[in-house]
Amino acid sequence: MAALTLTSEFSSPVQAKRLFEALIVDADNLMPKLMPQAIKSIELVQGNGGPGSIKKMTIAQGTNMRELKHRIDAIDKENLTYSYSLIEGDDEVLKKAESVSHEIKLEATPEGGSKGKNVSKYHPKQGLEITEEDVKAGREAAMGALKLVEAYLQENPQAYA
Repeated sequence: MAALTLTSEFSSPVQAKRLFEALIVDADNLMPKLMPQAIKSIELVQGNGGPGSIKKMTIAQGTNMRELKHRIDAIDKENLTYSYSLIEGDDEVLKKAESVSHEIKLEATPEGGSKGKNVSKYHPKQGLEITEEDVKAGREAAMGALKLVEAYLQENPQAYA
């Protein structure tokens, strides 16, 4: 089966560097605070936070998932790029996937905000298929998290400045 590749683009009124710091670099601390109903914790379980490191996200009770693990493939704080692969978890998509990878890039806009691009690649296991419908909920959750971080940064202009 062929991989499913989905690209999404977004814009934000928040400065690119601030958004990257909050959404990527400090996600372990910020996301459980902003989304306690969804994320219990995010912790580094292997490595130093650079490429090859593994993070575990523990999902709050009341959902079908309990945890997800992802490996950081690349992080470039200067160029605001981040790549990671989901490697373990009880997510329905992961049950069908050989691998799932995401590449995120943020750029500054002339207005002082940012624009971003996320390319996600879902490689199905032999004999299985992954459709856009299969990944819709996860993609919507990610956009919801982005909007929460964006709102937090707008309400707290000193944060990650």
